[in-house]
Amino acid sequence: MRLKDKVAIITGAAKGIGFATAQRFAQEGAKVMIADVNPEALKAATDLIPYSEAYVMNVTDRASIEAAVDQIMQHHGRIDILINNAGITQDARLVKMTEAQFDRVIDVNLKGVFNCTQLVVPHMLEAGKGAVVNASSVVGIYGNFGQTNYSATKFGVIGFTKTWARELGPKGIRVNAVCPGFIATEMVKAMPENILKDIERRSWLGRLGTPEEMANVYLFLASDEASYVNGVALEASGGISL
Repeated sequence: MRLKDKVAIITGAAKGIGFATAQRFAQEGAKVMIADVNPEALKAATDLIPYSEAYVMNVTDRASIEAAVDQIMQHHGRIDILINNAGITQDARLVKMTEAQFDRVIDVNLKGVFNCTQLVVPHMLEAGKGAVVNASSVVGIYGNFGQTNYSATKFGVIGFTKTWARELGPKGIRVNAVCPGFIATEMVKAMPENILKDIERRSWLGRLGTPEEMANVYLFLASDEASYVNGVALEASGGISL
């Protein structure tokens, strides 16, 4: 088992890629701390995943993060892996995007990653080891129509990743990012059919990705198999950016 007895926090883990990652980590022996803002979805997720614990966490609320981290440290004495997966979209073209839409996405997708990492990393520094994996996106590589706010956050997450890899790598903590393409989550599958067909056409594999495929990428970067991988923004998109 690649993550045997490791303690992993996964934010936004009640559904989608986060949930698939929590399942995969549990299969590989991790003790999975499922963090999400939705209590009902959290309970449903933990009921399905062995060796998991539920933590109601809002990544924009530092007090809720601190409370969860303190509980985890009390119960387990360490945090080995942080997966910064929580994120939202509120799309609109530049000329129609409201300030509230912009601010909300920045707060969750960018500042939320900062909040969680800043509050978890001191425990990794004490242990002299750890792995942080941040959720970016292919739109953090090439941008996307109607996603000024979302693209900015995902570009920013890559900046976080490369900066923290420099700062924390010498301390034994690896920091990497995953840049998924269009993945068949509930959010993506709700898009208009013509848009989904266009995405499939643009992918050189001719289809959407699956949450399980993304979970395998997170697993690799979080595991000791990636022990010499640091500061990478790994695109997993079926080649859509080619």
